[in-house]
Amino acid sequence: MGSIDVQSTNPQNGSDAGVSGDGRQKPVSADGMNQTSNEPEGTAPEKPKELGPTKKRLSSMLPLDVGTRVMCRWRDGKYHPVKVIERRKLQATGFSDYEYYVHYTEFNRRLDEWVKLDQLDLDSVETVVDEKVEDKVTGLKMTRHQKRKIDETHVEGHEELDAASLREHEEFTKVKNIATIELGRYEIETWYFSPFPPEYNDTTKLYFCEFCLNFMKRKEQLQRHMRKCDLKHPPGDEIYRCGTLSMFEVDGKKNKVYGQNLCYLAKLFLDHKTLYYDVDLFLFYVLCECDDRGCHMVGYFSKEKHSEESYNLACILTLPPYQRKGYGKFLIAFSYELSKKEGKVGTPERPLSDLGLVSYRGYWTRVLLDILKKHKANISIKELSDMTAIKAEDILNTLQSLELIQYRKGQHVICADPKVLDRHLKAAGRGGLEVDVSKLIWTPYREQG
Repeated sequence: MGSIDVQSTNPQNGSDAGVSGDGRQKPVSADGMNQTSNEPEGTAPEKPKELGPTKKRLSSMLPLDVGTRVMCRWRDGKYHPVKVIERRKLQATGFSDYEYYVHYTEFNRRLDEWVKLDQLDLDSVETVVDEKVEDKVTGLKMTRHQKRKIDETHVEGHEELDAASLREHEEFTKVKNIATIELGRYEIETWYFSPFPPEYNDTTKLYFCEFCLNFMKRKEQLQRHMRKCDLKHPPGDEIYRCGTLSMFEVDGKKNKVYGQNLCYLAKLFLDHKTLYYDVDLFLFYVLCECDDRGCHMVGYFSKEKHSEESYNLACILTLPPYQRKGYGKFLIAFSYELSKKEGKVGTPERPLSDLGLVSYRGYWTRVLLDILKKHKANISIKELSDMTAIKAEDILNTLQSLELIQYRKGQHVICADPKVLDRHLKAAGRGGLEVDVSKLIWTPYREQG
C-alpha cells in the first residue's frame, strides 16, 4: 500500500509545520506563519496547499487509538480484521512513526504482533459503519461477524474465569514481552506473555541453555555459560528410554531453579497457564530426543505430587519445533501409564488449552474405540475406566460427544456399531508414538519414601 502524505504535528510545540510545494518542510515562526526571509523581495509568499477531505480525515485519525478496528496485511499477504491492543512511538517523529500491537480477531492470541502503519488499510477503519452492534460489556461497536468471532475466541481456555478476572488477565498479558527465544539449534517465535523478572523488561529475545534452562539476554552470555554448564540432560532421574526418546522425572523441590525456568519458558506458549513460583509441590516429566550431544527437550508435562482431585497432569506442552510429530499424544499416554502404575484413575487439570483439549479428545476417542472394537461382549464405563485409568466422567463425555451412548432403564448403554466405530476412529487421526511400558522404570512418588 502506498504511503500517505499527511501534515505532521511537532510534539514539542504543538504547531503545524508548513509543507512546500515540492514536499520539503518550511520553517515555522513563533506565531505559526510561514517565514519568508528566503523569498525574493516583492514576491508574495506561497500559500500552503490545503489538504483534501481524505487527507484531512487521515490526519485527524492518526495515530490510531487503542481499540481501533482495521484491516491488516498478515504474513500470507492477505488482509484480515484486527483490533489495536497497544501502540508505541518509534524514534522518529510524526503520526506514521508509530507501530501497533494488534490482535487478529479471526485467530488465536498467539498470532498477536507488532505491525507498522504501512501494513494497515486505513481506508477500512470506517468501512464497517453499517450493521453495527454494541457489546454491552465493553461498550465497543463492531459488526455482528466480528462480535461472533470474538465471542468464539475471547474466553478460549479461560472458561473458569469470571468476566472481571478475564479482563484483568487479558490486560496484564495483552502484549508479548519476549518476541523470540533461542533454545538449542532452534530460534522460536513466542506466542504469549510470560512474567519474567523486571530486569528482562527491555529484552525482546532470550537465549536459553537447553539443558539447565537458564536464560540470558545476549548470545555471548549463552556461549560463556555453555562452556561451563556440565549438564547434558534435564536434572533428575531417567525413567524411560526407548530408542532415541528419553523421559526424565524432575522433582521441583530438589531442582527449584530448573522448575521455575521451565515454567517461565512454558508460559511463552501457554495462554491459560498460571505461573507457579512454588514448584516444590510438582513433578516435571521432561521428554527428550537424545543424540551424541545430549538430551534435547521436546516437551513436558507436570503433575502435583498429591492431588485430591485425581489430577494426573497439571500442564502439558510440546515446543513448537516438535509439534505435529506425535509427541503431545505420547505425553498424554505416558501420564496415563503412570496412573496405571499408581493403581488409580486420572484426569487432566482444567482448563485445558485449545491444543490440549484437541489432543485429549483424540486420545480418549482412540483408546476407548480400540477397546470397543476388540471387546465383543457388553462392557461398562466402570470396566473401561479400570482398563484405561481414564476417569469415568471423561469416558462418559467422550462417548456422548460421539453419540455412542444411550440412557436406558436408569443406566447408560454403549452402542458400538462396528462401522460407526471405524468412522470415528478415522476422524480421530493416527495415534502417534506408542509408549513401550516395558521400558518404563518408575516408582510412584508416594512409595519413594
